[in-house]
Amino acid sequence: MSFSFAHPFTLALLAALPLLAYYQMRWGPKARARIRFSLSLAPGAQGADGEGILSHFRLAALALLIVAAAGPRRGATHEETPTPATDIMLVVDTSTSMEALDFKPKNRLEGAKEVIRTFIEHRPLDRIGLVVFAGMAFTQCPLTLDHAALSEFLDKVAVGMVPEDRTAIGSALAVATARLRKSEAKSKTIVLLTDGRNNAGEVDPVTAAKAAAALGVKIYAVGAGKPGGAEYPVDDPVFGRRIVILPEDLDEGALRAVADAGGGRYFRATSLEGLKNIYDEIDRMEKTDVKAEVFSDYRDASFPWILAGFLVFLTEILLAHTAFRRIP
Repeated sequence: MSFSFAHPFTLALLAALPLLAYYQMRWGPKARARIRFSLSLAPGAQGADGEGILSHFRLAALALLIVAAAGPRRGATHEETPTPATDIMLVVDTSTSMEALDFKPKNRLEGAKEVIRTFIEHRPLDRIGLVVFAGMAFTQCPLTLDHAALSEFLDKVAVGMVPEDRTAIGSALAVATARLRKSEAKSKTIVLLTDGRNNAGEVDPVTAAKAAAALGVKIYAVGAGKPGGAEYPVDDPVFGRRIVILPEDLDEGALRAVADAGGGRYFRATSLEGLKNIYDEIDRMEKTDVKAEVFSDYRDASFPWILAGFLVFLTEILLAHTAFRRIP
């Protein structure tokens, strides 16, 4: 609940009150020459001091009425955003190779989740959804403006959550496109993150990208992983956990073709910092202005000020006819 004025410029009249007070002091009854009578001869009669006190009451009443004339009000402002400017489906690879340790201090998947979470926070007015995939793909979270719920779904993303440990990039793009098919947003975007090559599913990635483009969906493809391979943890039943080198299996040519067919761009992330920079760049490229509609619900709050002004003015009249009455 906020407090404001409907006509704030009216409050400028308050600046005239000190001038009026000065006038009363300099040229008012207190300053004019007058015959002074003994109060013992006229009990309760008003002198110059009484006239000054009454003038303070008049000034206070006038100040309260000026505030009332400015239209004090209490209310709340509500902001309603029309159809979101951008709908985004985030597509994330959850195959076991995403446990590689080249995004230190995290593995590829945990590093990606950290970066994606920041990306979501930077786009509060957009609907965002999440698709995860390995050997098959499914929607982890549909398009939503409830980013708190989306973040909870993102927290649950883990290697092994998809039963078949392969890489179905085409299927993942098809699922994400289906979620965007009926979108009325000005911009519809897929951000694909993978560290492998398509080796599962019945949909070719480039074919899926062309189908997405036909529906007005743009695709950004992000390839994750250091060139030449990366450290990868292996749990050996005899020797326990050890680190081996996981050979690079990223099909950059196919991802470039996907991005080209989808009207977007291909990026290569070789470190966690590099991945952050890529998502920051995508965030900047996909900014669309949204004109929010602001509604204000106000209640008039001038009555207490009018009442206070009336009571002060009434008090001045009562005093003028009692304790500070004038001598005829």
